[in-house]
Amino acid sequence: MKGAIPLVAVAAAAGLLSSAAAEAQEPGARERPKQGYWWYEAPKPAPPAKEDPDALVKPVIPPMAELATWTPPKIRKLIEQQRDYAATVLTVDAVADFWRLQDFARRKARAFAGVTQLAMLTHPELNSKSANPMVTDARSELTAEKDAIRRAYLRSHANEFALVMFSRASCGYCRVQWPIVQRFQEEMGWQVTLMDVDRRPDVTQRFGVEITPTTMLIRRGSQQRMIIASGVEAYPNLAQMAYQAVRLLLGDIRPEQFMTGPGEDNGFFDALSNGPVSSTDPRALGGDLVNAGTEPRP
Repeated sequence: MKGAIPLVAVAAAAGLLSSAAAEAQEPGARERPKQGYWWYEAPKPAPPAKEDPDALVKPVIPPMAELATWTPPKIRKLIEQQRDYAATVLTVDAVADFWRLQDFARRKARAFAGVTQLAMLTHPELNSKSANPMVTDARSELTAEKDAIRRAYLRSHANEFALVMFSRASCGYCRVQWPIVQRFQEEMGWQVTLMDVDRRPDVTQRFGVEITPTTMLIRRGSQQRMIIASGVEAYPNLAQMAYQAVRLLLGDIRPEQFMTGPGEDNGFFDALSNGPVSSTDPRALGGDLVNAGTEPRP
């Protein structure tokens, strides 16, 4: 019949439709990328090339006016980059640029030192010279004053504390340290005891003493004790450590103030004279760091 569709063509079309329907029913068929004339998969971009951190790059040195506005860490980084670059290329210009940067850093440091001197004169409370004079006569007077304060304090607590020096017969250093401990007894009026750890092995376990000579401060009528010297210690240092230990055990100072010497309370060398300095300080927990220095300290 003219104009009729051949049976072969109809069968082929039916087969294609059946195949398309079957593919549509297959799991994951919709997930397949579409292809053909109107559909294509865009090419994936090439991954960016990784920069070599050790590649030789000439640093850019800004004008000095701009460099003056940089922070010290940023300046230091530029100096290091220019140093490495100059050491690699070894040209006169590159090396000269490195030393120009070094000269800028030197002048900046000297300017900071100059402003610091001016600040110390403007705010003398920040200057240690007011509490620690460098002139010989003034230092001698200060030393004598500290010795008097320390001696009076230790004598006033002679009945509350005692010193025990642990030694052994074979310890040559013990024979050097013992006269120093005896001098402390004479000047401060304290009771001192010499304990031989070889004759009393139980003492080593009780007090945890392994090194001789060891000098320990003991508070009478309590379990409080504190080692103030391990090995040979000069008399001034022994007296100072005893003074600090007694103040700490009595609660006159806090651990942060252990280096505060006689007459230095609330002064330049008192770590807590202007408020707390650690996050564990009870006064710092309230957040008032400025006014905390005016509160009474335990």
